[in-house]
Amino acid sequence: MRKRLIDYPRAGRTGPRRWLPSWRQVLASFLLCVGAVAAAVGYAYATISVPDPNPQTLLQNNVYYWSDGTVLATDGSVNRENVTLAQVPADVQGDFIAAENASFYTDPGIDPQGVARALVHMAEGGSVQSGSTITQQFVKNTYLDQSQTLSRKFKELLISAKIGASMSKQQILQGYLNTCFFGRQANGIQAAARVYYGLPVEKLTVSQGAFLAAAVNEPSLFQYADADPRARAQAQARWSWVLDRMVKTGRLTQQQRARIAAAGFPAPRKWAPGSGLTGQTGYLVQLARSYVQAHDPGVTDGSLSRGGYQIHTTFDRKKTAELARAVAKVRAERLDPAHRAADRNVQAGAASVDPATGRILAVYGGPGYQQAHYSDNADTSGVPVGSTFKPLVLASALQYGAVLKPGTPPAPITPGSRFDGDDGIQIKDRQGDYVTDDKDPTGLLHQHNDTPHRWGYISLRTAMEQSVNTPYVQLGEDVGYGDVARTAKTLGLRPESLAAPSAGFYIGTSTPSAIRMAGAYATFAASGMQATPYSVTKVTHDGAVLPGFTAPAPVRALPAAVADNVTDVLRGVITRGTGTRAQALGRTAAGKTGTTDDYRSAWFIGYTRQLATSVVLFKEDPAHPQLQSLAGVGGLQKVFGGDIPTEIWTAYMRNALSGLPDLPFPAPAPLGHGSNEPGAPSPSPRPTHTPAKHATRPGKHTPVTTTPAPGLPAPGPRCHAHKCR
Repeated sequence: MRKRLIDYPRAGRTGPRRWLPSWRQVLASFLLCVGAVAAAVGYAYATISVPDPNPQTLLQNNVYYWSDGTVLATDGSVNRENVTLAQVPADVQGDFIAAENASFYTDPGIDPQGVARALVHMAEGGSVQSGSTITQQFVKNTYLDQSQTLSRKFKELLISAKIGASMSKQQILQGYLNTCFFGRQANGIQAAARVYYGLPVEKLTVSQGAFLAAAVNEPSLFQYADADPRARAQAQARWSWVLDRMVKTGRLTQQQRARIAAAGFPAPRKWAPGSGLTGQTGYLVQLARSYVQAHDPGVTDGSLSRGGYQIHTTFDRKKTAELARAVAKVRAERLDPAHRAADRNVQAGAASVDPATGRILAVYGGPGYQQAHYSDNADTSGVPVGSTFKPLVLASALQYGAVLKPGTPPAPITPGSRFDGDDGIQIKDRQGDYVTDDKDPTGLLHQHNDTPHRWGYISLRTAMEQSVNTPYVQLGEDVGYGDVARTAKTLGLRPESLAAPSAGFYIGTSTPSAIRMAGAYATFAASGMQATPYSVTKVTHDGAVLPGFTAPAPVRALPAAVADNVTDVLRGVITRGTGTRAQALGRTAAGKTGTTDDYRSAWFIGYTRQLATSVVLFKEDPAHPQLQSLAGVGGLQKVFGGDIPTEIWTAYMRNALSGLPDLPFPAPAPLGHGSNEPGAPSPSPRPTHTPAKHATRPGKHTPVTTTPAPGLPAPGPRCHAHKCR
């Protein structure tokens, strides 16, 4: 028999052995595959050429527009001054090498292990990762774009290999240091040295260089390390890590490291962004930037720094100015920080949303970047919402019912359902067991109101109007944490902002932002149609429209009957409850006050058919980011949501709605017969008592501070023993 070139299927074999290749065949196949891949890579390497550097003419401003098309602000202007490597102190060079690529002077420009990790991550379904050496980062910054695609990554590897073979390590490191983005609109190490330390690069210390090497890692956060305590803490941790890497790679001795540590963290100088970002403009721009980056991962800090973006926002120029004026007016009338210590460090946040579309029309984030206040109070989680959470509990109860007796199906609930409103009552869970409280001498929770008034069994409507806690804590337990949390998330609250299961959850220990709370109440105003708050309508880059910025479509979050009945109850809060100051608006409106334990926050959230607005007041020393009591603010012994926040809300809404008709809310559809809490007498032995009009009132228990999960913003103190108002 003539011998075959490839003996497969194998001659002289029978059965399965005929089809099993020999070890020689397996080895030959493997070598053939390896050779083919090597040939393909070799061909690609031989044919690809190093492109020209990206032209400087592509570096330009980003332009942000108001909703009316006029220019809101510009940013992203290029700030770069190239330097030679000889100008950069050797220790500072070492900072970057230790932090980014310890094997820089010995590797061929690519890191096989890093590439392998990136490929494994992509094979598992993750996004394209860098695994980048300094050479690769230099190539990406200088010759390529920032797109996260496999083809771009492959091109980066090939060009990096060519660059590594054709350029000296000194040239590569110099190019890398001149093209890195450091935050504060600083491109390149010279610009970074000046904006962070007011020094030329030649005078940077190894400690300052370690901070700049850290800033490259997360420039959008670390640029605020001069004023934001949270940014400073994370920057300091990364700075310390860079110095530890310097020791590990032999660029610092332990003694030198100890001396640097003894000298302390090299805090960057105060930063005042461009004059165009004063007042509310900085918060608006940051809100829009965050939205764009969340909806298009291809838009990075680096790409924004190179400019060319046109970002069209939902922000209403007139309403934004009116909201800022309302806050300034009430602050000037009620606060006197120069003569009253209690009025110092008082902060306000506010957000205004269109109920029909979810468009964020205005925010008040604070006094402005020019006052070194960089945290947006309208978009910051951490301030408990108090009794403004009760309408969400009521909405959940109206929709899902409540288990009033263990083992029975949920019973229907209406605003007329009556629950025990007395102070100090014990609360039962759905299994009929008493809720425990390790702070109580008895070991059981005795839920308290703000006063010992004996309300008896009162309707949920009256309890909402007068902000009585006990009915809503028991109602929340009867509805169940799962359903109440589901309603909150359906109304747009982020899951991470919701407090853990506890009795206090039902009266406001959660910490959503003012924007999200305005969006939740906007759903009531829109008869149950939920429109996610959004801030950007269109983004173009160099004239091309980017996809992914279509307005979120409103969805049905609550039955119309449920939403309209909640609105009807909240109208009573203004007409005869804790929010009577809002009657000065002179329009059909609904809303709810909220105050937390020890007066650590005070809220008012209200709406008309056309506009939903939330206002929060809290007190926090910038040097010590922890909520403080508002007691004594404005000369008041107690500060309630129905006081200063309601005044701000009313002053703003009066001007924001000027010229618009006073639209009535839809008449609430009847919900049928509602069940009462077991034990409620029928008929009631005494009429419902409505006390004199007053503001929302707080409890007195000590707040408990909780630790957030990694990566989440640190929350403020949360109420203990469940006495939020």
